Amino acid sequence: MIRKKKIPMRRCVGCREMKEKRELLRIVRNNEGEIFVDPTGKKNGRGAYICKNMACFEQARKAKSLSREFGCEIPQEVYDEITRQMEAYVGK
Repeated sequence: MIRKKKIPMRRCVGCREMKEKRELLRIVRNNEGEIFVDPTGKKNGRGAYICKNMACFEQARKAKSLSREFGCEIPQEVYDEITRQMEAYVGK
């Protein structure tokens, strides 16, 4: 009997759809309260996931989904970094 490896699924904070973890961009809030983009998906802390497309990101930003997810205000630098990551991904 062949066992299939379980694919980890996560919910996007923008569109609220379940997708494969590797299809999403991970944003982390660590124990010190720092919020940053985690391209590896392995850093310690509370993670929130967002689709790698600008429309979904804009929807999440407008609805303040990340602020609600982490329970704090998100600095502009974090949004700028997410935008850079999105543009780099779209450029591939």
